Amino acid sequence: MDSPQPDKRVVSSDDEQLILVDGDDREVGFLAKADAHAGRGTLHRAFSLFVFNPVGELLVQQRAQGKRLWPGHWSNTCCSHPRRGENMDSAIRRRLLEEFGLRAGLEFLFKFHYQMQYDAEGAEHELCSVYAGRSAERPRENVNEIAAWRYVTPQALQAEIACAPETFTPWFKLAWARIVRAHTRVLGATADRSIAPAP
Repeated sequence: MDSPQPDKRVVSSDDEQLILVDGDDREVGFLAKADAHAGRGTLHRAFSLFVFNPVGELLVQQRAQGKRLWPGHWSNTCCSHPRRGENMDSAIRRRLLEEFGLRAGLEFLFKFHYQMQYDAEGAEHELCSVYAGRSAERPRENVNEIAAWRYVTPQALQAEIACAPETFTPWFKLAWARIVRAHTRVLGATADRSIAPAP
């Protein structure tokens, strides 16, 4: 079967309004995406999706070179933000369609707060909700968001992160470590027994 043609639509903007929150995830205001990531970052609501195929491999993406933060780094299936006036359920389904043309049943796993500096001018500062799911659909990547993609087994991913942690986004490594430690059931029965946390 031929691979579907990549999607070339522009699906994000520096001007889109993100939802600012406090440490308890209560809305406290709104801010343009570019401004929310400037300097040390302003705490905002975000999500990270981990979508596996039917045989238990995780769909990972290499971020497009045009990204302001961590361009060219490998990351989880999809990571983004709900926009002003948008609930989380709508946002995660919208973004998975925009980036990969996929639909998946997604289950909330946990939420975590992190701040990570990329350079002097930009950072991530997010309260990030993590979801996992499965899809048998064929990915169709948006080339404005994604430079490359592949499926990887949990075991191989652990080995890659241990060998070359600098090639992965920080939020991916943080969320993945917690999934491996506390949510192994989403990885499948084989991985449950054979995967070990990265050092």
